[in-house]
Order: sequence, then structure tokens, then C-alpha cells
Amino acid sequence: MKYIFLIIGFISLSTSIFAQTEVSKIENTILNYINGTSYNKSKLIEKAFYPSANLYLEKKDKTPWTVPAKDYVSWYKNKKEGEFTGRIGNILSIDNFEGIATAKAEIIIPKGGERYIDLFLLKKIKNEWKIISKTAISEKSNQNGNKILFIVSNVSFHGASQFPTGNSFSEIVNAYDTFKKEGFTVDFVSPKGGSIPLAYINTSDSLQKNLLYSEDFMYALKHTKKPKEIITKDYKAVHYIGGGSAIYDVPKNKEIQKITMTIFEEYNGIVSSVCHGTAGIVNLKTKDGKYLVNNKIISGFPEAYEKEGAEYFKQFPFLIQKTIEERGGIFKYSPRNSVHVEVQGNVITGQNYLSSKDVALKIIENLNNREISQ
Repeated sequence: MKYIFLIIGFISLSTSIFAQTEVSKIENTILNYINGTSYNKSKLIEKAFYPSANLYLEKKDKTPWTVPAKDYVSWYKNKKEGEFTGRIGNILSIDNFEGIATAKAEIIIPKGGERYIDLFLLKKIKNEWKIISKTAISEKSNQNGNKILFIVSNVSFHGASQFPTGNSFSEIVNAYDTFKKEGFTVDFVSPKGGSIPLAYINTSDSLQKNLLYSEDFMYALKHTKKPKEIITKDYKAVHYIGGGSAIYDVPKNKEIQKITMTIFEEYNGIVSSVCHGTAGIVNLKTKDGKYLVNNKIISGFPEAYEKEGAEYFKQFPFLIQKTIEERGGIFKYSPRNSVHVEVQGNVITGQNYLSSKDVALKIIENLNNREISQ
């Protein structure tokens, strides 16, 4: 079995402020297209395309079909502006180079059981990014448009030390794959946004290997969202990922705390965590000022399994189990290398990376049961 501990790696290479700004501008252009087609806003679609751009599409019989951008825009005119069309779009990747760029997006149509992949060619014209060409292809899909928000860390080292740490790759991929197979969309948010450090990559594991070489998946980890970019009503659940990083920046981040509790209290969302990710929920408080963990059975990585004499452990700002118990929670765990999951209504927690898939399955079961009862 081979492990890779990736702290800086290829997803953490620094990007210039200029390049980040350009990517943001390109993203805005693609979002004009996505939001315009999702809500019958023809002016946004028109703004996204260069006037003489073409769309290279397919007819129902799969024959090529060239559609001028102005004709495409006309399809959305004379319809009720702002009305949802059933299209749910997500940007998958952007690659830019000195005035030209490519981008990929997915368009999910849950009612039709379809997923489109859109590929864009963009050019910076008179200091504005415009789509000059677009093509697309469709496939059958079970994606339902429901979103899960993974909360990850930007921290690469334990405290003030030079002992490396990161987000547990196995915890990410085991939960991610489970959600994706059941039709959910997964987004990532971190305190600073952007690239994150990864730890415990097992290249002998086929799932980890496949996702490690998935351009769309790794793009998402390189471009995690900033808290200010999160629209809370879009998410059914939040999921705190573990790894040593999780105990440092995430628990004290007020913006992420607010995101989580808004999803939990205002939208009846689920709060979940696994392993050291449980550190992220210790400071969460309900509107009445009580700690979320109070009177709940919670699981995570216990102090008993830490190397208490190790230098990394001395850097921990607090102890997960001890803090939960001090705040009225009941901390439970099983022997090492065992799956252990606790379900307390809309709070679902797991002990270790082996529990990641099971935590995700419990979240899915909870959400599916709601749909059945409605």
C-alpha cells in the first residue's frame, strides 16, 4: 500500500492576483450564461456571448446543428423573465492564457433525467471576456440538483510548527463518491477559498487514484469557494472533512459557523462531520445560545487514539472529545479501525475515514425519507 502526503503539491501552486482576477471575470461570463438560461434572462445570455459567436449543438437525431448566438438568445425572449426553466448549472473548470480561455460547465435537468456538458471557447475583447464558441453533448443522469457543502481547511502545518498536515483525501473521496452516485452535487468551501493541502493519499486505492487524476474533481479542490460565495439556501447538508488541518482554521471561522447554522436552522439542513472534522462543530451555537453538541451523542477521533507525546499533538489548540464533553455532549467511539456513526436527528457524525461513506449514506437516507414523507 502506497501513501502520498501532499501538502503543497500541484493543487497548491500559487497563482498571481492578476490570474485570479481574470479567472473571476471568466467565471462571471459563464455565470451570465448559466443564470440567463436557468431563469429566462435573455439579456444575461446576450451579455455572455460575442455577437457573431456560434453554438455547435446536436439535433434529436444527433446530426450537427450550428446556431448563431443571436438565434440562441431569441429562444429565451418573450418568455416570463425570472421564471425557473429547470436547468441547474455548475462551472466545472476554467483554463485561461493571456486573453484566451476554455471552460467547462454541466447543466443538469432533473425532470428530464439529463446532464449536458458544455464546452466554451472565450476571448478577451475590448477588456471583456466573451464566449466566442460553445458546443455541448448530453447524457442520461440521475443528478437531482441537490447540493452538499464540504467544509475543508487551508492549513498546511500543525500550529506554528513545520509539521505538515492536510485534509484527509480518503475522507473526501469516500463521501464525495457516495453522494455523486446518488445524484447529489458537491461543492467545497474553505476559510480562505482556493487551493487546499491534501493528506493520506493512497494511490493503491482505485477510487482515490481515479479521482486524483480527475481534472474536474481536482479543479474543485484547487478552487474551493470562499465563505462569501456560499448561498446557504442552495444546500441540503454541510459535511466537515477531517485530517489534521481541520482542528485549526475551520472551528474558529465565524463565517463558516454562520453558514452552517443558517443551513441547519433556517433550511432544516443536516450538519455532519467525520474524524477530526468533528472539531468544526464544537463551537456551533443555536439561536438560543446553546452549543449544538449539547445533549447529543457525537463521534469523531478520540484523544485516546492520538499520539499524545508527539510534537504535532502539542500544537492542537483544543481537544475535540474533551471540548464536546465540556459543552454537554456525549462522545462515543469504537475500537480503532472500526466504522462508528452517530445519528442525532439532523446531526450526523463519524469516528474515522472508514466511517466517511456510512456518514454520507445516513445523510442520503435522511434526505430521501423527507422526500417520501412530503
